[in-house]
Amino acid sequence: MSQRAPGAQDKLDEIFDMQRRFADHVGGGRYPKGRQDRLAALCTAIIQEAVELQATTDWKWWKKPAPFDEAHAREELIDIWHFVVQASLEMGLSPADVLDEYARKNRINVERQEGGY
Repeated sequence: MSQRAPGAQDKLDEIFDMQRRFADHVGGGRYPKGRQDRLAALCTAIIQEAVELQATTDWKWWKKPAPFDEAHAREELIDIWHFVVQASLEMGLSPADVLDEYARKNRINVERQEGGY
């Protein structure tokens, strides 16, 4: 069992509930019908939003630097969250499942780093 901050479960439950309501509101007219197709579409959306987030940074060393727009970067990051939460729902993960899986993988990552990964 993972160690969780007080209220973390409640906050994640709230995020999942908001995403469910949003998905219901949007409807599924153009949304792929099969689960694997939906996951593929969500992966594409996550990648696209990650590119949009990256575009808010000065990763292009050959260009004149621009001021960092943190508000825009946050918006792109939250767009990623929307699609990640929807993918979690598509895979049947509850907020508790996400927290448990995150804690499990975090332990693996820590062990890898401690082992010279």
